[in-house]
Amino acid sequence: MSSDVTRRGFLTAGAGAAAGAALTAVSAEAAEAHKDGPVKIIAIASSPRKGKTTAAGLAVCLEAAKAVDERIETELIELAGLKIPGEVAAGIALEPGERDDFPAIAEKLSDPAVRGILIGTPVYFANMSALCKAFLDRWVVFRKTFALSNRVGGVLAVGSGRNAGVEQTIRSVQAALFAQEMIVVGDGQPTGHFGATLWNNAGDDISKDEAGIKTAQNLGRRVAEVALLL
Repeated sequence: MSSDVTRRGFLTAGAGAAAGAALTAVSAEAAEAHKDGPVKIIAIASSPRKGKTTAAGLAVCLEAAKAVDERIETELIELAGLKIPGEVAAGIALEPGERDDFPAIAEKLSDPAVRGILIGTPVYFANMSALCKAFLDRWVVFRKTFALSNRVGGVLAVGSGRNAGVEQTIRSVQAALFAQEMIVVGDGQPTGHFGATLWNNAGDDISKDEAGIKTAQNLGRRVAEVALLL
């Protein structure tokens, strides 16, 4: 790969070329135009395994979010199988024709109707997946204008054990959301902690984790409630 693009040059020029208008901060006029429209919540599953426990947990969150109000619209995006080159965030240019699926997702997240974003990740050695980290590193383009400011953020993590670093992983992802000036919430009452904490201890079937499912439902509900308040 060519590395002749500096970090400063990428942030000031390359980012705009890569994602265009999708990376523009939501204006006051745009927010006003959408205030009476649908409130959209997007969930991002960052597991390299498509359709598994991370996606299933986020689906639980989204169902709970939709139950809050008829204005809530939801979408689940799985990063499995997509190409999210993390090195672009460091100003390293891709080779001509090299695939990059991040700009299309960035465009969706930049929609003024999107008021809530859920990030889900499996737990690998007490932290987020490499795919999740690359995806969040690419959010440097949003931070240039704080385009995600005041969006509501929530985090879900799925671990192989109840005490296998799930909460630590959630806090790590939350740190990236705080840096975007997002409004980060945890799972709501009565569980009321850091976020959705799920235990994959039954062969990729989280439905048996009743306590974890409750945190996912509470997280989805809480993200929707705060998004509506804003």
